[in-house]
Formats: sequence, structure tokens, C-alpha cells
Amino acid sequence: MGIYLSSPKTEKFSEDGENVRVRYGLSSMQGWRAAMEDAHAAITDLDASTSFFGVYDGHGGKVVAKFCAKYLHQQVLKHEAYQQGDIGTSVQKAFFRMDEMMRGQRGWRELAALGDRLNKFSGMIEGLIWSPRNGDGNGNTDDWAFEEGPHSDFPGPTSGCTSCVAIIRENQLIVANAGDSRCVISRKSQAYNLSRDHKPDLEIERERILKAGGFIHAGRVNGSLNLARAIGDMEFKQNKFLPAEKQIVTADPDINTVDLCDDDDFIVLACDGVWDCMSSQQLVDFIHEQLKSESKLSAVCERVLDRCLAPTAGGEGCDNMTMILVQIKKPVPSGASPSDEPLASPDDEPSASSEKLPSSDDVIAETKPAECGSSS
Repeated sequence: MGIYLSSPKTEKFSEDGENVRVRYGLSSMQGWRAAMEDAHAAITDLDASTSFFGVYDGHGGKVVAKFCAKYLHQQVLKHEAYQQGDIGTSVQKAFFRMDEMMRGQRGWRELAALGDRLNKFSGMIEGLIWSPRNGDGNGNTDDWAFEEGPHSDFPGPTSGCTSCVAIIRENQLIVANAGDSRCVISRKSQAYNLSRDHKPDLEIERERILKAGGFIHAGRVNGSLNLARAIGDMEFKQNKFLPAEKQIVTADPDINTVDLCDDDDFIVLACDGVWDCMSSQQLVDFIHEQLKSESKLSAVCERVLDRCLAPTAGGEGCDNMTMILVQIKKPVPSGASPSDEPLASPDDEPSASSEKLPSSDDVIAETKPAECGSSS
């Protein structure tokens, strides 16, 4: 849904970056939508051994996506679990922390600072897209102390965003996702989904929604939101008798940890504006074809967005689009060479290590990658 322009805005925000471990390119485009509600973060050096990439797809407003692009990676870095090497726990806590930080006077003030318009009747805050330049703001945050003020009882924004992040440390990739943005890895030119789309009709989502007192109508939570997990959307998180992970809509991310190896070609993160138009395998195939003649990764992303853009307003190809393409720059050290065994079939149990790997009934991926160097 949404209001469409009479002609699409095809100007793109594009960026490339690299360090000794990775190189990336990204691009975002407003398209036919009346406003740009996507945001992203690309931090090649979250610390000396870690890179962070995130795509945030806003709905009902822009600032929650902007807020996450500015603060989520900072909270990952700050959490004590991160200092102990537990990236999965630190990123999960960071997702929940976004909802906490957007409440109260301080949350209201920060959201207002990121926006350029505040509707005093609905409490909706709007603003321009936030895309932090690589390396900006990845230091320690302050304590986010409680502030007194006229908005001390602010419950948080009614708008929200999806969040799909990929964290690369040495030979591990940690993917965290809440919503329907998606992370895909190309291994030997085969696409493997490392996240699932959190739609209300998934059994595990439907069960939580109904137990929390919500309902599903026309594929939407309470007839409104077509996502079952998101950051923000505080109107769906008001049950004081339930923890954050059991609310009608939750920010609780799936966490998937995968061992990287020399067979891995690249990683893609993109919002649903891209996945609505291309399947995971179609996108992987298209990228491989483009890389034969184009070495600039942001240019490849731009070609994807142009290919997905609808010729007329309405339907698929009319959403905002954001895509990040990441290549591992050097071969990943490994104690064993990659196996010649075929990758897991759709019915196999996942062999990649995972703290919260979705069940095979819920994963949208046709197949899942086997562990590097695995053998029967």
C-alpha cells in the first residue's frame, strides 16, 4: 500500500567501501513511493576484527529506520555480551534496546531531532533518510539516562521498521532479522536464505499474535500491519503482562550463525522492495552476471534497483529499494578445505550453527548451506 508519485524518483544514494577483510557496495532509491522510508548502515570497522551491515525498511514513517541506522550497531558494540564474544546475544539485545530507547522524553527528543516534521495529533514523526557514512558514530554511546519533560510518558513511535543485519567476524557470519527484509549468501553460485520473512500467517507468528490478544485479518496484524516482527510499532506492544518477545508484534530477531569458507561468493542484504521482484536465486544469478563486466559493487546494486523498478505505478516494483552487496576480500582461514559433498536439501536439518535458527516449516529458503568442510 502507500501513496505513489506521478513519476518515480530514480536518483540513487550509492556508496562503496572496503577494509582488509571485506569490500561492499550499496544503493538505495525512493522509486514510486511518495517518501523514502529506508535507511541503512555499513560499518566496515565496528571494531578491529568485525564488520557490520544493516538494512532498515520503515513503514508508517521514516524515523524509526533512521534511529536504528544511527544507534543499533552502537548498542551491539556496547553490550557486555559483545565484549565476551557473544555477538548473537548482543545483537538480540540491541534490537530490543531500540524500542526501549525510543520511549520517554529522551526517545521523543531523539526521534524529533532525526525528523523534519512532527504531526502533533498522531504523534507521527517524519524525516529524511539516515545513511551514516562508514565509520560514523561507532563509538561508545552514553547511558541514555531518563529525562524529565513534557513527553516523559511518550510510549514510543507508532511507526516502525524491519531490521536485517549481518555481522562478519573472522570466519563467522551472524545474521539477525526481524521483519521481511532478507539476507542471502551465494555459495558456489547457489542462493541460500539466511533469514526468514516474518509474515503474520506463519504458524509461529500467528500463535504468538493470538496469545497476545491480537488478530489477523487479510494477512495483516489487527488488520493493519503486514509484518509480525518489527522495531517500533509500539501500539502492538502494550500488554504489560507479557515480555517483549511475546507481544503481538515483537522486535525479537532470528539469529543465524554460519561459518564462512572459500566457496562463498558474496552476501546480499535487501529490503522487500527488491525481494518482491526477484527471488533469492534470481538475484544471485543476476549479480554473478553483472560482476563479469562491473567491478564496482554499488553499480551492480544500482542495476538491480533499475531492473526491479516498475514501469508504471502500482504493484510490485513500486516500493522503496535498498540493497547492500558484500564480498569477503580474502580467503577465510580454515582448518579444512571445503567439502565436495552437496549442500543440504530442503528437507534436511540445518547444519549451520544457529542460536535461533527457524524450523524448516518456517524458513522461506529452498535450501540451507552446509557447514564449510563438512563431510558425511
